[in-house]
Amino acid sequence: MRMTLKVSLPNETANAAVVNGTLGATIQKILDDLKPEAVYFTEDNGERTGYIFFDMRESSQLPAVAEPWFLAFNARLTVRPAMTPADLAAAGPGFERAVKAHAKA
Repeated sequence: MRMTLKVSLPNETANAAVVNGTLGATIQKILDDLKPEAVYFTEDNGERTGYIFFDMRESSQLPAVAEPWFLAFNARLTVRPAMTPADLAAAGPGFERAVKAHAKA
C-alpha cells in the first residue's frame, strides 16, 4: 500500500547534525534503505520536514520505516495511506456503498 510518511526533525537535533556534517548522509542512508517513490523536503512549524511516499506491503514493516528516524533524529512521524488519482477512481464503489449505507437524506 502506498503510504505517506511525514518526518519532522527537532531543530536541536537537526542543527547538531548540520554542524557535525552528518545530516545529509544520515538522511540519504535512511532513504536508501526505504527506497521511496518520492521525497520532498520543506519547513513545517519551524522544523525541517520531509514528506516521503513509499510502499508498505505489511504493517510489520512500520518499525523498519520509523525507527531510523527516531534513533537518528528523535523525529516526530505521521504515517498515513495515500492514493494516486487512479486509486481514487478505483475507490468509486466504496463511496457508493458508504453513501447508500450512511448518507443522511
